[in-house]
Amino acid sequence: MITTNHKVAEDLTSLLKEVRACQLCQAQLSPRPVLQVASEAKILIIGQAPGSKVHQSGIPWDDPSGLRLREWLSVSEQQFYDDKLFAIIPSAFCYPGRGKQGDLAPPKICFDTWHRRLLACLPNIELTLLVGQYAQALYLQRNKRCSLTENVANYADFAEHALWPLPHPSPRNRFWLAKHPWFEAQVLPELQTKLATIISRHASLTNRDQSD
Repeated sequence: MITTNHKVAEDLTSLLKEVRACQLCQAQLSPRPVLQVASEAKILIIGQAPGSKVHQSGIPWDDPSGLRLREWLSVSEQQFYDDKLFAIIPSAFCYPGRGKQGDLAPPKICFDTWHRRLLACLPNIELTLLVGQYAQALYLQRNKRCSLTENVANYADFAEHALWPLPHPSPRNRFWLAKHPWFEAQVLPELQTKLATIISRHASLTNRDQSD
């Protein structure tokens, strides 16, 4: 049977109301925080910031990058958007706008203001996926000098902390993927096996809870 800490859930409900009403960056952008969080979540995805399409829909990873990410993880949309399975917390929660060379970097104020509080409400996380350089810069602070490629290649070094660095699944990264075929050939199968174990355990607990 799945047990939930009701105090944590209550605190999270209140916190999410604060996050979704956030106006800290309204002078620089159009606030529309996009995230997916439930206290029961087992897998946490930390990416960069919503793109323009996600900003319009309000659905995390609702774009070609999200499609590829789900393919990488070997999960269905139903599994991906099950908030009791996946929590999705971007480095910054709103579309940061566009610069000369693409979308602007995620404002760090989101991380400084909200991340620690949100993570404190997620007691059941078994694995955190750090998608892209911005997430890795925030959460792999002892390895700031390492490149994204080094982080991804040395993913096993972070297993002790239940962290797994990934490249960003943007279609723009096709050259990186072509240059580093070991990622899809070696890293992804191990990640998919790890995730399948967590997902299977979650499904078993859910079925047991429904039968009680």
